[in-house]
Amino acid sequence: MDQYDGDNDYMQQEDDWDRDLLLDPAWEKQQRKTFTAWCNSHLRKAGTQIENIEEDFRDGLKLMLLLEVISGERLAKPERGKMRVHKISNVNKALDFIASKGVKLVSIGAEEIVDGNAKMTLGMIWTIILRFAIQDISVEETSAKEGLLLWCQRKTAPYKNVNIQNFHISWKDGLGFCALIHRHRPELIDYGKLRKDDPMTNLNTAFDVAEKYLDIPKMLDAEDIVGTARPDEKAIMTYVSSFYHAFSGAQKAETAANRICKVLAVNQENEQLMEDYEKLASDLLEWIRRTIPWLENRMPENTMQAMQQKLEDFRDYRRLHKPPKVQEKCQLEINFNTLQTKLRLSNRPAFMPSEGKMVSDINNAWGNLEGAEKGYEEWLLNEIRRLERLDHLAEKFRQKAAIHEAWTEGKEDMLQKRDYETASLSEIKALLKKHEAFESDLAAHQDRVEQIAAIAQELNELDYYDSPSVNARCQRICDQWDTLGALTQKRSEALQRTEKLLETIDQLYLEFAKRAAPFNNWMEGAMEDLQDTFIVHTIEEIQGLSTAHEQFKATLPEADKERLAILGIHNEIAKIVQTYHVNMAGTNPYTTINPQEINAKWDKVRQLVPQRDQALIEEHARQQNNERLRRQFANQANVIGPWIQTKMEEIGRISIEMHGTLEDQLTHLRQYEKSIVNYKPKIDQLEGDHQLIQEALIFDNKHTNYTMEHIRVGWEQLLTTIARTINEIENQILTRDAKGISQDQLNEFRASFNHFDRDHSGTLGAEEFKACLISLGFDIANDAQGENEFSRIMSIVDPNRMGIVTFQAFIDFMSRETADTDTADQVMASFKVLAGDKVQLNCS
Repeated sequence: MDQYDGDNDYMQQEDDWDRDLLLDPAWEKQQRKTFTAWCNSHLRKAGTQIENIEEDFRDGLKLMLLLEVISGERLAKPERGKMRVHKISNVNKALDFIASKGVKLVSIGAEEIVDGNAKMTLGMIWTIILRFAIQDISVEETSAKEGLLLWCQRKTAPYKNVNIQNFHISWKDGLGFCALIHRHRPELIDYGKLRKDDPMTNLNTAFDVAEKYLDIPKMLDAEDIVGTARPDEKAIMTYVSSFYHAFSGAQKAETAANRICKVLAVNQENEQLMEDYEKLASDLLEWIRRTIPWLENRMPENTMQAMQQKLEDFRDYRRLHKPPKVQEKCQLEINFNTLQTKLRLSNRPAFMPSEGKMVSDINNAWGNLEGAEKGYEEWLLNEIRRLERLDHLAEKFRQKAAIHEAWTEGKEDMLQKRDYETASLSEIKALLKKHEAFESDLAAHQDRVEQIAAIAQELNELDYYDSPSVNARCQRICDQWDTLGALTQKRSEALQRTEKLLETIDQLYLEFAKRAAPFNNWMEGAMEDLQDTFIVHTIEEIQGLSTAHEQFKATLPEADKERLAILGIHNEIAKIVQTYHVNMAGTNPYTTINPQEINAKWDKVRQLVPQRDQALIEEHARQQNNERLRRQFANQANVIGPWIQTKMEEIGRISIEMHGTLEDQLTHLRQYEKSIVNYKPKIDQLEGDHQLIQEALIFDNKHTNYTMEHIRVGWEQLLTTIARTINEIENQILTRDAKGISQDQLNEFRASFNHFDRDHSGTLGAEEFKACLISLGFDIANDAQGENEFSRIMSIVDPNRMGIVTFQAFIDFMSRETADTDTADQVMASFKVLAGDKVQLNCS
């Protein structure tokens, strides 16, 4: 129990549960869920679980089982009775066990637990969680709550937007839970996609991943945490402690296994390093022993060739033989230091090489080698310099002089050329670039000339045997160099002067092209517009063309000013060419337009303007005449068209409304026919006006919606309708007289026909005719037999299969059908019913 005394103060603070202080409802809800899930995470190891934390612990059985699972110890045998005294006994045994672990239970008694007091039960479970899940946590000399908080802070420190300072609001955004998981199992969560402003997603992601992959049950609800201003600290601590135990257990097992493998590998590596060091040290010392005598040999050679061979051998030594040995020495020291470090870290004795093979021994031998090498190299170089100095200087002079003389060959002739006098601007610019490159090349050769003079001076100082010839050659080179400098300056000035003149001309050429091109396009467009054949159909269109033409004529003075300005540019170019005697190799490179072409097109434009004026005047007169013809035709057509429509409607009403006898209707229709025939001269007059419109090629008329074709069709329909209606009345009279049908019967036939003629077209469709027959008592059922009967009747009344039944066909059919007395009575009775319906409909 002593091992827990250090935490008694913290435990006592956490165990102070006031009986009179009620839990915050939100906190109580969170504690219920979290403590229940925590208990079940341990009880499931014993094959059971709880559903209601204050009810399922009342008998003390599962409480004792929970303590056994989490402590790994056996408690006293529980009471199996169902009485209150048995339950209190079991709970007391559990509380005694908790107290035996150094936990002071303040204000928590067995009676409250047995009575199902939620506050006391939650306090007891929190005490158990503190003792068995949190108290033993130790991080950097801190334990329990502070240790768990420090562990969370260390693990989440690298994560942005995560700042764990407590066990309540620091966890509300869910990033703390996600960071703990990602730190230990980064493959489970894509932390970069999480957002601090989306706590619900963060919390649910952490809870789901922990439950699925870490075997940590879901102890909290994201809604409860987000919806509470300050989440319950005990619930958060309980859930976070599960993460600590889950990750610390796995880490300890992995660390132990890795440590064993690492120790074995380190031992094997150390032994190999020892063997490698001994062999490498022996080989390196032997090579040094054999090399030093060769470097200490100072016997001079009599010839330059022999000395050069010695130097070549020494260079081979420095280039081929020594570098690998330098690397071996460096690797030897690295291996020795690495080996000593590994042995010290493994608590093994330091490595002691064989006698004479210490690193210091090797460094001493290497120092002797470097000393012998340095003296040998200095001796070789001094001997060679002594023999070759004079020959080298003489050969160097000859080479540099030959190179310079070869470079200067033809340069004077090139600089004296006057090729720039006949060159174009682009060619002048190319010559300038070429000359600038030559000047750069000339400046670069200045060093060579100075070197030649310096070598000649040194040869004189060393009393070279052929000094006179060297001095004469050096003087020729210096004199030629001065001549080249003067010619270069003269050619540069000539090229720059010519370039300036040609650039001025080029700018004028460019300005001429920039202004001539749009002016030329304007003239070509103007000529095209002035010669364009226009087609107009209205007076407004010709007026628009006339207005546009007047606007165009108003621009001609400004256009003439532009023409003169463009010609002035060309004259200025000619003046410069004549004044400075510039040899122009060609024409304007920016355009093919010339002054002669501009003047010719300008004259053409001035010639076309009056021609266009005359054409517009003539077309304006023609359009005025066309407008007069349109109005003349429209005035007549707007009267004749409505007249034809009115007559058509009147004839239709006469044939349907049954006013008077058939003879009266026939008389009335013939009077209409006469009045229609008398209207023919007005149609003929309209035809004459239409003929004039066609001859004038007028295709539209905004003053009327009637065309001559509409009038003709309407007139023909009017004549046809009056003739057909008269014929129908005549046939009805013949039928009446032949069948002995009275006027009343005929009127009833017409009333029945009109009753089913819903669209007042003067005919009945197939369905309308069928409905009429059924209403008259004909037996036409909706079956195959009825359809056959109706098809037979339709073949009589519509032999041409037009799909319609005229009134005349209807009368003929009814006359035949009513020849039978019984049928006639039935049909007439139906007619009377229909007639009564008709009267009622009219009254309505």
